[in-house]
Amino acid sequence: MVHSMTAFARVESVGTQGTLSWELRSVNSRYLEPHLRLPESFRDLEGAVREALRQGISRGKLECTLRFTEETTGKPLQVDRERAAQLVAAAETIASLIKHPAPLNPLEVLAWPGVLVADASDPQALNTQALALFKQGLQELKNGREREGAELARLISERLTAIEGDVETLRELVPQMLATQRQKVLDRFADMKAELDPQRLEQEMVLLAQKSDVAEELDRLSTHILEVRRVLKSAGAAGRRLDFLMQELNREANTLGSKAFDPRSTQAAVNLKVLIEQMREQVQNIE
Repeated sequence: MVHSMTAFARVESVGTQGTLSWELRSVNSRYLEPHLRLPESFRDLEGAVREALRQGISRGKLECTLRFTEETTGKPLQVDRERAAQLVAAAETIASLIKHPAPLNPLEVLAWPGVLVADASDPQALNTQALALFKQGLQELKNGREREGAELARLISERLTAIEGDVETLRELVPQMLATQRQKVLDRFADMKAELDPQRLEQEMVLLAQKSDVAEELDRLSTHILEVRRVLKSAGAAGRRLDFLMQELNREANTLGSKAFDPRSTQAAVNLKVLIEQMREQVQNIE
């Protein structure tokens, strides 16, 4: 079963230390492109998150955003003295380079990330909780990609059925179109009141039949259709394979159009190209 590369998932967990939430967005891309947005205190999670993505998804541009709202109600606030001292020292170093520096505002120091902290935070427990929550969100994202992939497969299958109908109709029409073309040649000779050489006429008819023989193209179209259906039902990433098959289908439709000698075959070639282009657009979103 194919999977789409477009999906969205959001998961949230409320605990004694605060509220964790992940937002995962996925769009189409030729490769796997993860972009992580993590609070500074959760940077240690990056490696595990990237590995989980590599294990679960093969293609797509993913934006993964973690937010943490700490629960401070009833907790005494503490100052990280070491961090505050480092910040003050850095500020004094900069101030020495300025002729008339403004005085350092203590509230600005407190507002610096990591200076003002709540008591009793357990970073390891938070990291474990955040990673477990991410895996839950990743599964929801994959489920969404699977649902949309099923819809894409349905749309592609509908167009494959339409192409099969056009191919079979064209198979049935080819003998009739050749007979019509033969009669047109005879009528032109009759209008010119030219004397027909039966052998010469037969040679011209054979040449016409050879130039307008589309049996090979119709057979290859049918073969490619069967392969597309097989790939749609197979497991694993299928987008690149399907994209290649769309190119092959388009190649046969172009050849069919170049051999067209009747308005009906010309119209059939145009219809095929429209249907193939519609499928190709859908395939761009398949993993």
